[in-house]
Amino acid sequence: MPFPLHRLRRMRASPALRELVRETRLDPGDFVLPLFVRPGKGVKRPIGSMPGQFQLSVDEALKLAAQAERAGIPAVLLFGIPEKKDPRASGAYARNGVVQQAVRALKDRMPSLAVLADLCFCEYTDHGHCGVIRKTKDGFILDNDATLELVGKTALSLAQAGADVIAPSAMADGQVQAVRKALDRGGFSGTAILAYAAKYASAFYGPFREAAESSPRFGDRSTYQMDPANSREALREVALDVEEGADMVMVKPALPYLDVLRIVRERFGLPTAAYNVSGEYAMLKAASERGWIDERKAVLEALTSIKRAGADFILTYHALDAARWLC
Repeated sequence: MPFPLHRLRRMRASPALRELVRETRLDPGDFVLPLFVRPGKGVKRPIGSMPGQFQLSVDEALKLAAQAERAGIPAVLLFGIPEKKDPRASGAYARNGVVQQAVRALKDRMPSLAVLADLCFCEYTDHGHCGVIRKTKDGFILDNDATLELVGKTALSLAQAGADVIAPSAMADGQVQAVRKALDRGGFSGTAILAYAAKYASAFYGPFREAAESSPRFGDRSTYQMDPANSREALREVALDVEEGADMVMVKPALPYLDVLRIVRERFGLPTAAYNVSGEYAMLKAASERGWIDERKAVLEALTSIKRAGADFILTYHALDAARWLC
């Protein structure tokens, strides 16, 4: 007997019925709020390409994190903008670096809030690349071994400051193993690792580079980030990070890679994150400011699609707004 189509329509007839049979539900507990911290006090510097987002001094970051906690958001992710940059990213692993200061302050004031610390070097190097650069006759390469040495130092520094999760994102080969070894040797075997396992060389990172002041001064990152055309390669990258000790894995960006997100979640079964990145945020903000879309509906639809594809949690600049809309 053919399936009667009106049976589907019956369950869409009212908001209450649609709520009753809804398959995917968003909750503030699904979100992680990224924060950009910089030196100073009372600093709240708007990011032009990311309306509603700011570079924040530690005291201002504490205020925004407190709002997130009250809204039911369980975690923040920290990026740092140092006072000075150099070729070896020394601000990333300085004991009193800006992220280390922010971690200590957050864990002191809000011990129940999970603090994730991004581990990359593009914000800290004077050349804007994600590790130590070695010049060659053809241009430059990322010196993988030298970068791994700094990865370990930075991971230990962040754990000593109190970070709950270290999130290596430089896409250096062996970075997860370097983090795990440094943490275990330093007495932080209980500190978790969220691996940026499938991180694509995406055009959607543009606004982030303004926010983190991390644009490369030469070349691009396509030699160490993933080709957007590849999905099987993503599975190999994730498998390596899992083998090296990742506790959680991430797909970045989110919306252009929902197919990859779905495969990763089903194949590996680890807690799986998706990063709803700056360009995805900026597109919806720009369209809503022009009256072309309903911001609330579009944002919640986009975030729902990410969760429906398999994300256990979503790193998103929409986190505070979305949490308020869902309450």
